[in-house]
Amino acid sequence: MSDNKLIKAIQDKGKSLEAEMSFFDHLEALRWHLIRSAISVVVFAVVAFLNYDFIFNKIILGPFDPSFWTYRMMCKLGDGFCITKMNATLISTEVAGQFMLQINSSVLIGIIVAIPYILWEMWRFIKPALLAKERKAANGFVFYATFLFLLGVLFGYYVIAPESIAFLVNYKVSPEIKNTITVSSYLSMVATITLIIGIVFELPILIYILASLGILTGTFMRKTRRYSIVIILIVGAIISPSPDFITTIIATLPLFFLYEVGIVVATRVEKRRTKAHDDIMSS
Repeated sequence: MSDNKLIKAIQDKGKSLEAEMSFFDHLEALRWHLIRSAISVVVFAVVAFLNYDFIFNKIILGPFDPSFWTYRMMCKLGDGFCITKMNATLISTEVAGQFMLQINSSVLIGIIVAIPYILWEMWRFIKPALLAKERKAANGFVFYATFLFLLGVLFGYYVIAPESIAFLVNYKVSPEIKNTITVSSYLSMVATITLIIGIVFELPILIYILASLGILTGTFMRKTRRYSIVIILIVGAIISPSPDFITTIIATLPLFFLYEVGIVVATRVEKRRTKAHDDIMSS
């Protein structure tokens, strides 16, 4: 009896050591995925740093220029939407302000450009833990996640950021108050808007994950659509501070579309889960 207990104890210890080694192997794999992702950010950040004249003057300062593409399109809608001047001046109030601006904005550009590669590294880490059916169902994750993120970044940069900046810098409580804005504050606003909108556009991916886990269903989303519309309108009003109704609608239309896409995605996952359950029960 004691020999059996000893053998069982050795077997249990072996299993625990194997599980512990497997855990540390996963940590080691994750570490290298993170290291490669960080290297990609650094590489793109260095490229952005070396080409900073174009990046700063054409891309970062774009929404602050009245000749920006968005403002030209707004002028075609009518004189009431036309932006011809920015009643503000960008300033730097710190000794190393402009140098840190170049570094911070280069890192920001590096992160955005490296997102496709970072998502690919995430997929490579997760993929071995998935079953064959799960891998097949998640096929195209990197492409769709990257596409939605970049689409959100472009929408934030060309629509939400210019509307927000034009409204805020031209807004005056009194003509006696002059708007002098720190360039770091301006960069922070543009970066925050573009990145947040990019993340918001990942909504269908999030819905797919929740639906796959059985937390969310297309039926539930359809039943709560009226409440979701109210929430989307509130979010649209927050991310688009311009008071006119048209710009608010422009900001919320993509959110409505993403929600409807999410319903389709959740419904397809729900049907697939139901079919798999029926197959198991009938076998």
